[in-house]
Amino acid sequence: MSILLIGVNHKTAPVEIRERLAFNDEACANGLRHLVDGDVVREGLIVSTCNRVEILSAMANDQVEFGVGRLTQFLDTSGRLPAGFLDQHLYRHTNEDAVRHLFRVASSLDSMVVGEPQVLGQVRHAYSLAVEAGTAGRVLNRLVHHTFRVAKRVRNETGIAANAVSISYMAVELGKKIFDSLKGCSVMLIGAGEMAELSARHLVNAGVSRVIIANRTEETARKIADEFGAMIVSLEHLDRFLAEADMVICSTGAPTFVLTEEQTRKALERRRNRPTCMIDISVPRNIDPAVGNVPNVFLFDIDDLESVISSNIREREREAERAELIVQSEVMQFQQTLRLMDAGPTIGALREKLQDVARAELARQRKKLGPLTKDQEAAVESLLVSTVNKISHPILNQMRRFYETGEPDATQAEQDPFGLEE
Repeated sequence: MSILLIGVNHKTAPVEIRERLAFNDEACANGLRHLVDGDVVREGLIVSTCNRVEILSAMANDQVEFGVGRLTQFLDTSGRLPAGFLDQHLYRHTNEDAVRHLFRVASSLDSMVVGEPQVLGQVRHAYSLAVEAGTAGRVLNRLVHHTFRVAKRVRNETGIAANAVSISYMAVELGKKIFDSLKGCSVMLIGAGEMAELSARHLVNAGVSRVIIANRTEETARKIADEFGAMIVSLEHLDRFLAEADMVICSTGAPTFVLTEEQTRKALERRRNRPTCMIDISVPRNIDPAVGNVPNVFLFDIDDLESVISSNIREREREAERAELIVQSEVMQFQQTLRLMDAGPTIGALREKLQDVARAELARQRKKLGPLTKDQEAAVESLLVSTVNKISHPILNQMRRFYETGEPDATQAEQDPFGLEE
């Protein structure tokens, strides 16, 4: 079985491309059921975040080339893009490289902010959607659980997660650069998900005087509001309170813009053109890029956050070198696991074949044994099969070791599997 991964991320594709490829939960589950056909693509999983869209799949060894075409076409179609348009942005990894890439993603070594904790939860969520869709089989099950183990090792054995740094943290740092200080500022959070909660925590620590949460449903926003003493407003009343916000951080799952240029111009008029910083960390983007044309509005999207790098990130990158060594050793371990998974059915089939040969030979010679009771017949068959198993055991063990090591000359390393020299 081969493992194939294709995708785009913040390094290979701008947000304009990533947002067209992004999957919500429903689209992810439906897409997986359509993609995994049991013929070319045997298993599948989609990781869709603000920074990446990746498809991880398992397929027969001789189907990889077909699989690349199938997965690429699937992304072209889902993003409503012309055939071949994605080629300049896509990366493709197979087998060991695919395993290494997944381990690095879950360990946040491939993130915009090295060491940020959200990505592991996003991989967990992607796996749960694949399980729910019925597209995660024995290979991806084993791979993903091994991935969780690797991420845990990296977090526990290195300082990569020291000094809290995340996209939400970077958004707040950007606001501080615009206003010098956020103390006494009013901030509006559009959306009430995990990013909004993290942003609220960083904002309160930065000394903001007021937090307004604009969300479609009050119930979802209540937890954040209660924890940070924030005010809740409906998205329907967004225009009314927008003028009061010195800074706006938008992170919703809406498929269209929730804040337009016209809304922003009216808000700035009511603010008497006092500056406003707006940061859109949603994918797809929820603030119309045209908002950036409004005077005294500083608009940034998620790609712009790459320019806000702190000393904490540089420190994490030093720790990342240690994490890479952990990843590499775990890749080698999983490759052994995968070889054994491939070898298992082959070795089992060979054992059954040898047993069938023994039973066929017993049937051919049965008349020469004369009359036997049922118990005696069963005993003779059991004796014959047991003898075959014991004779074949050293050979099958040697085959298993060959698959474990993957060395071409492993079968020649032991010329005496039956211990005759002893």
